[in-house]
Amino acid sequence: MSEIKISEHPSHEQLLAQLRALLQPGESLLTHMANMSSLLYWSLPDVNWVGFYLRDGETLHLGPFQGKPACTLIPVGNGVCGTAAREQRTMHVPDVHAFPGHIACDSASNAEVVVPVIHAGEVWGVLDVDSPIAGRFTEADVHLLEMAARLLEEHCASAAGRLFMLDKA
Repeated sequence: MSEIKISEHPSHEQLLAQLRALLQPGESLLTHMANMSSLLYWSLPDVNWVGFYLRDGETLHLGPFQGKPACTLIPVGNGVCGTAAREQRTMHVPDVHAFPGHIACDSASNAEVVVPVIHAGEVWGVLDVDSPIAGRFTEADVHLLEMAARLLEEHCASAAGRLFMLDKA
């Protein structure tokens, strides 16, 4: 597989710049996830769901997202999201119906990319992006989503892993 250079995809470069601008220090992780899911949803063509699942023990809980209502709980190790969390690696699935144990939260979804968000060596959650078009995601798209997750990971560290920052302390 050849190395993907984000600069070869100007729209991806612009999208990363917009994500960097949105992810300001001092904001809560909840704010970052909400803005990131919205920007990705409205910027990427042919996607029908973008969002986060947050890990608590052996369960992924639905976090901020854009799209139709979704599954609220996914066991770690189950489906594409749970597998990405368990294996701590990106899952690029061109045809979700061919993925053993796929969890169909939206029957219109046919392709999926799930990127783990890792903080201090532990999977903190996953970024999940679905498309109604089988084979929709390119390697450049996967690379973009991995870079987006890395941006969020940087803010996990700066927020000391706190989801909410409602106090000013």
